Amino acid sequence: MATSNSTHVSLKLLIDTNGRKVLFAEASKDVVDFLFSLLSLPVGTVIRLLSKDGMVGSMGKLYESVENLNDTYLQPNLDKDTLLKPKTTVAGANILPQLTNNINVDSNSKQFYMCSYCNPRHISDVCYTPCPNSYSYSISTEVTYVSPQASSSTVVAKGSEGGYVKGVVTYMVMDNLEVKPMSTISSIALLNQFNVKDVGALEEKVVHLGMQEGLKLLKASFKTSAVLTKVFLGA
Repeated sequence: MATSNSTHVSLKLLIDTNGRKVLFAEASKDVVDFLFSLLSLPVGTVIRLLSKDGMVGSMGKLYESVENLNDTYLQPNLDKDTLLKPKTTVAGANILPQLTNNINVDSNSKQFYMCSYCNPRHISDVCYTPCPNSYSYSISTEVTYVSPQASSSTVVAKGSEGGYVKGVVTYMVMDNLEVKPMSTISSIALLNQFNVKDVGALEEKVVHLGMQEGLKLLKASFKTSAVLTKVFLGA
């Protein structure tokens, strides 16, 4: 169900026009990968995406406290961006990288260096730090840090599609973002569960999920259990 535009994917909504409510959506692997990827976002990134004023509860104020705290009160060598702009490992549909890149998540990622001459080798995030083993050497060889999260989520096995779920089936996404594999039986069972009496009142609608819709989905997921209805019907 991916569109020809790599920055958008589509999903098909089943709408109860009488109740003006999305019953469920028929979604591709790309959509489900995006939804699951939201769980990988650090809290600091979520707050920046939604803006401090848009946060429910007190997390926005906590974020603001770190922003406003004078560096004098911080531990030596602690960078505020560790909390405010945490590095994000992205796996999934193209929408999430757009969101995180839009707020420059990785623009201030740290560099690490090691001493190439001594054993054991020491590592520092400050280039040309004197090596503790011998002050005639400096820690200056750049190295790449790979977090456990990055290594587990970005390495794709041979023949794998990448992302989180397989693309061999279509998925059903409920209004509250519950995800399950789709089948004819499950669709009929859901119509019975929703007590749909007038099948003629049901309407299918294909909608596109891009960066703006993705941001709205993320925000709505913290405020309502009728996420798809809120985002795509404005109800």
